[in-house]
Amino acid sequence: TIVPGTQPLDSDLAQSWDRVGDTVYVFRLRQGVRWQPKPPVNGRELTADDVKYTYDRFLATKGNPNRALLEIVDKVEAPDKYTVKFTLKEPNAWFLDRMASTSTWIIARECVEKYGDLKKWESVVGTGPWMLERYEPGARLSFVRNPICFYPKLPYADAVELTINPDSNAALAAFLAGKFDFGPEPGMTIRRSDVAAAKKKLGHWWLPLQTREFLVPSGRIAAMKLDQDPLKDVRVRRAIAMADNWREILERNPLAQGKGAPSPVIPAALKEWSVPIKELPPDGQKLYEPFDPVGARQLLTAAGHPGGIKIPVETTAGYGPEWMGAVQATLKNWKAAGIEAELKVQDYEAFVSSSVYGKFDKMMLAVRDGATDPDSYLEALLPGDALNASGVNDSKLTEMVKRQRRTFKDSARRDIVYDIQRYCSQQVYYVCGPSASVVAAWMPNVRDFGPNIGPDYGGRLMSAWLDKSTQ
Repeated sequence: TIVPGTQPLDSDLAQSWDRVGDTVYVFRLRQGVRWQPKPPVNGRELTADDVKYTYDRFLATKGNPNRALLEIVDKVEAPDKYTVKFTLKEPNAWFLDRMASTSTWIIARECVEKYGDLKKWESVVGTGPWMLERYEPGARLSFVRNPICFYPKLPYADAVELTINPDSNAALAAFLAGKFDFGPEPGMTIRRSDVAAAKKKLGHWWLPLQTREFLVPSGRIAAMKLDQDPLKDVRVRRAIAMADNWREILERNPLAQGKGAPSPVIPAALKEWSVPIKELPPDGQKLYEPFDPVGARQLLTAAGHPGGIKIPVETTAGYGPEWMGAVQATLKNWKAAGIEAELKVQDYEAFVSSSVYGKFDKMMLAVRDGATDPDSYLEALLPGDALNASGVNDSKLTEMVKRQRRTFKDSARRDIVYDIQRYCSQQVYYVCGPSASVVAAWMPNVRDFGPNIGPDYGGRLMSAWLDKSTQ
């Protein structure tokens, strides 16, 4: 049973692996794994050459937005048919977590040769439990069971149908009508306001609708230019954080309806690595106390701004209307503390390709991407990193981030990660929004399923099955 918010590593294509020293990893592949029986690969055996090809291409492709995941890789070698050797540029205890990312799946050379950039759905050929059989843009994706999946007897289901419906009310109606087996909102969840109706409509007292609450890591983040006035003054940054009413943000979230937890640099949803708020230093804890516009104004006055400040803030409406509602609530609360924001709404594509990478005037508000490993959040604290939108350049912090990467014992690394979050709560290089508590829902006759953070829906559905005796 997987506990939501945890990401235990398990074998997949790699049957086993060893770390040699601090910078070399040797993976031994399962023998006899075959690509899915569809063109252009047609079920041939997967070998170490496929793995090497995938990661060489991953690192060489210009504009790969996920390249930062594996920039630590110096070279990839395939010494024999079933062995792959990775040499890193420097130690990184999170390397295995990065290799387990859904952004680093293995691809077949034949697909690249035939389809080029792999944007056509027909190019989706893997080795996993589900084969993409049909894609109707804006409507649905149809998957069928891979008959030669290397997991014995898995998957149990014959097919998975994924319907795309941006209308939440229509999607809910379909769910209540029994057309879906899982909640229609992201993460197989359901809006909290609909939970009672769903439980009444779907299931019985002896066989109820199945639900589980869990925290999700995606949320709001505010980045700011630390080398510019007035944001170079930590008192101003602390004032912004104190005026940030995280409870109201959760109340406005229809999936959470006020349920959730405040998040330091690492979201509270990553329960093994996010430091408890009560373990922050007193001035760090103060940032997460009830909304305090008066205290925020006092900090601004102490920083030489008794009349408050005006500051341009960039965002995009492309995240959806609920996002813009949260943005407006944020600006309202800032204004109550003497922080007047001049909102600049950008086109979505322009925003996510520039502003989120630090190309903005003074401040920007964006959605955190919901990464499932802690180090992805700490990257935003390193000078020169593409994700360092605020332009953090703190030698003490840099040393701590690099030291935790060199620390392979989990408990010792967690101590360092906690210290990083304590330090950041005092410096306020970013203002991080809360982790929402959401409710996953699935039909009474679905067995062996459990929700979790991250986008590996196929993996979570691999062992799920429908109990026909309860229908």
